Amino acid sequence: MEGTSLYLPIVILLMQCSPSVPVTVATNRHKVEVREFSDAVLSCTFHTEKEQNPRIEWKKKGKDVSFVYYDGHFRAPFEGRATIEGATVTLKRVTQDDAGEYRCEISAPQDSVSLGETNVTLKVLVPPHTPSCEIPSAAVTGSVVQLRCRDQQSIPPATYSWFKDNQLISQPRHANATYLINSHTGVLEFRAVAKDDTGRYSCQASNGVGPAKMCEGKHMTIEDVNVSAVVAAVVVVCLVIACGCGGFLLHRNGFFSRHRGRSNVNYIPPPQEPQDFKHTQSFML
Repeated sequence: MEGTSLYLPIVILLMQCSPSVPVTVATNRHKVEVREFSDAVLSCTFHTEKEQNPRIEWKKKGKDVSFVYYDGHFRAPFEGRATIEGATVTLKRVTQDDAGEYRCEISAPQDSVSLGETNVTLKVLVPPHTPSCEIPSAAVTGSVVQLRCRDQQSIPPATYSWFKDNQLISQPRHANATYLINSHTGVLEFRAVAKDDTGRYSCQASNGVGPAKMCEGKHMTIEDVNVSAVVAAVVVVCLVIACGCGGFLLHRNGFFSRHRGRSNVNYIPPPQEPQDFKHTQSFML
């Protein structure tokens, strides 16, 4: 008994001197990735030192900080499509508008440290949409031709594959290849197209989130340059230019003047008798 009574004050002193743990806030996932229109769980756990009824708040960061959960209620646009358990929030059927950085704040006024917080970043994944494709209908041999494919809605950004007559066009294996494929920009470029490149082309977008999507195929025809037609067109253009220049020079030199063809001899009117002479003749008669 004497030994017990000796150690008891020491135990009490150690208990009183042991540091207490103030409010702490944590999450088991700082980055959450979910598909569009599915549910997202934003976890938040906390421990308080003394406070029995801490205040829980969720905020979303953006151009301005907006409330998600405040004063025991969800705020618009989360009202009616979110639930909370403890401090963990579940957002229903998330969209791109819900993506961003969220902050869980726990206020414990009675604790030595009265505020704790943790951040969770939500990324909403979007499967590929049908890409838009730009495929020329015709081109001439030897020319540079670009085919373009783009899906601006998929998250993460899609990568692209090109098909000719429903057959995958493989990436070129050497630097002297006649074409190039950029799987990130969706551009298929022919450095110098040939007649063998004629065919039906289509593009496929994929990002690993959902099924790949392909644009409608379009036929591209490669034709040789019609030399006879080009020569004839050049001759016609030259004739038109020559006729125009000749007409202009003739007009400038007065060839088409309105007075051309009249006699250059000056017209001299007949002499007229003086008025007084005519009066004298009539008086004499």
